[in-house]
Amino acid sequence: MVKQSILGRISQLAKANINALLDQAEDPALMLDQMVRDYTNSIAEAESAVAQTIGNLRLIEQDYAEDVAAANDWGRKALAASSKADELRTGGNAVDADKFDNLAKVALGKQFQAEKEAKDAQPTITSQTLVVDKLKSGLDSMRGKLGELTSKRDELIARSKTVDAQRQVQDAIGSIDMLDPTSEISRFEDKIRREEAKVLGQQELAASSLDAQFESLDDLDKQTEIEARLAALKLGAGGSGSQAQLGQ
Repeated sequence: MVKQSILGRISQLAKANINALLDQAEDPALMLDQMVRDYTNSIAEAESAVAQTIGNLRLIEQDYAEDVAAANDWGRKALAASSKADELRTGGNAVDADKFDNLAKVALGKQFQAEKEAKDAQPTITSQTLVVDKLKSGLDSMRGKLGELTSKRDELIARSKTVDAQRQVQDAIGSIDMLDPTSEISRFEDKIRREEAKVLGQQELAASSLDAQFESLDDLDKQTEIEARLAALKLGAGGSGSQAQLGQ
């Protein structure tokens, strides 16, 4: 009953659908860690039970081999006793011949008992061998499942870390969008453009003032020329003098 229970448990664990279990789990990573621990413990328990089962089988096999050897040995003793009885009877010693025939009968009885025990052990050895083979196969499946669980856990943890990294990057991008540093740059650029425009305006204003000064100089020269001509008119003898001066 215990052996069958172990075999059933091993088969159940080996056939477990990891993906289906993970789909039902709230936290797959924690569940995988627990499953790895459970499988590791179950494998250790199963290995101990299988080792005991194998040990019991080997004891039965040893007993079987001893029974077979005993049956052969008692057969040889029965044959030897029977041959001695025949020899004594041929020599006319019937009493001793009967004693050896009785010894042969005892040896044959021992042989029969040893053969019976060996024969009775054969079905047990056959069935236990099948159980051991199934247990070994189940253990191999469990070890493979444990490797699958470990790989799945490592993969899931790696994917979880990747998701966390992506989430952090996305959160950072979202924060950048909310702060919108480009708007600060735009305001700074607008400020610089206004300063540049102010400088241009000052330059233009300075240029206009300089042009006005030169224009005032031109007006002064013109007025001076007019005053000079007026003085020349007064010095000359009227308009003819002025015309004569202009003609020279």
